[in-house]
Amino acid sequence: MTEPKLYPLGDQALTVQFGDKIDPAINQRVRIMAETLTRRKIPGVLELVPAFCSLTVYYDPLTIKYGDLVMELRRLASLAGPAEKKNGRLLKIPCCYGARFGPDLRDMEKHTGLGRDEIIAIHSSAYYKVYMLGFLPGFVYLGGLDQRLHIPRLSVPRVKIPKGAVGIGGSQTGVYPLDSPGGWRLIGGTPVDFYDPNRAEPVLCRAGDYIRFVPVSILDYYDIRQMMLRGTYKIEVIERWNASCA
Repeated sequence: MTEPKLYPLGDQALTVQFGDKIDPAINQRVRIMAETLTRRKIPGVLELVPAFCSLTVYYDPLTIKYGDLVMELRRLASLAGPAEKKNGRLLKIPCCYGARFGPDLRDMEKHTGLGRDEIIAIHSSAYYKVYMLGFLPGFVYLGGLDQRLHIPRLSVPRVKIPKGAVGIGGSQTGVYPLDSPGGWRLIGGTPVDFYDPNRAEPVLCRAGDYIRFVPVSILDYYDIRQMMLRGTYKIEVIERWNASCA
């Protein structure tokens, strides 16, 4: 297990770098370090931002010095054992593929040589790990996309992608939580809100969660959407799901 690299990020943050590639074991070390720091409640540590293979720590330099924080982080990293798969939540997310929600599904067929039903079956059969959140509030970067569905981003991004759009960009898939520009290929849409500022927990997912997309018809999509707006739809969530059994 390689030692993490630490370096300053301005005068109020530092980054702990565990590796330089998207890898489940590396990401698990990031998650373990973030959970450890959350439990320790080190005076002066203000915020933690986990990413694919690094953890950024924001701190108050008037409370804890950079050198002292580096020493403490190195100590905690040395105490952690090898990263093991941990139980996490599994969220089952309804997705209407194609129809008005998947304008790039036909291009996916041409690029991959797969039929529409094959693409949907492959995409909806995987368990996707939430490696990190970013870009927009609630935007999930998901790992585990079948290599057969890898496709380059659009050469010209769209000015506006609708909230709930499910897309593929390169080797990743994800959900747009808000209307926004974007360059991922759109294959479907979910009626579930991945970000809602009026909820007790505005962001639906957490780093370390898993997502599985469940195909639904366009009629089901609109029924679920109405329930979401009324606050009566309950997302199926399996707590402490064992990812190693997937």
